[in-house]
Amino acid sequence: MKRFHVHVAVNNLTESIRFYSAMFGADPSVIKPDYAKWMLDDPRINFAISERGAKAGLDHLGIQVESDDELETLNQQFIQAALPVEEQKGAACCYSESNKYWTVDPQGIAWESFHSLASIPLFGEDIPVPVKKAESACCSSPSGE
Repeated sequence: MKRFHVHVAVNNLTESIRFYSAMFGADPSVIKPDYAKWMLDDPRINFAISERGAKAGLDHLGIQVESDDELETLNQQFIQAALPVEEQKGAACCYSESNKYWTVDPQGIAWESFHSLASIPLFGEDIPVPVKKAESACCSSPSGE
């Protein structure tokens, strides 16, 4: 079963935890000095926030899966649709070790598909992989953007 994932960079973790706890009617399942995560079943979402110096706002979106088989199925969908994809195996990010694939939508928003393998004691240095956008024959600009 899949779970929608949203990661938002925030300016004040304490205020944001208070806000999102009220929004979801639940406390975070994970709280660290620079990070919090809600694993909700209604709505089924993995909602994460972090205070790590990034510009406040949407960091990335994603789909969390429960097995490597589901992850490979998503990757095959990306490949069949000729989407740009970058693979990361054993990535350390957000206090988890995960296998993942990154892509970027036409607006430049990073999308992560991932299977979490284990909790780890540090945030990690994993960042969305800069994936080149697929060019459309009808719509590519002369500069390639």
